[in-house]
Amino acid sequence: MNKRLEERTDPEILDELGRRLAQVRSGVGMNQEEAAARAGLNRTTVSRAERGENPTLLTVVRLLRVYGRLASLDSFIPEPEVSPMALIRKGRVTSHG
Repeated sequence: MNKRLEERTDPEILDELGRRLAQVRSGVGMNQEEAAARAGLNRTTVSRAERGENPTLLTVVRLLRVYGRLASLDSFIPEPEVSPMALIRKGRVTSHG
């Protein structure tokens, strides 16, 4: 699929997430059974996640941890940058409040 993520439907994005999870698992040389055992999950849960069947965030976190890719969450949800003006405003609010 060549559409950008922003152009995809939710089910298409879940399919892509599943495809990527399967690729990462394969890249680290694990089968679904091994990944499930190491993540404390059922193999069926791993299979469903890889098919894009709406995995829970906990399932994704556990799999990323097992695959050594937990740091990829930083690009998924990066720490928000705080502008200097926001810091100044916060300082005013806390010093007067």
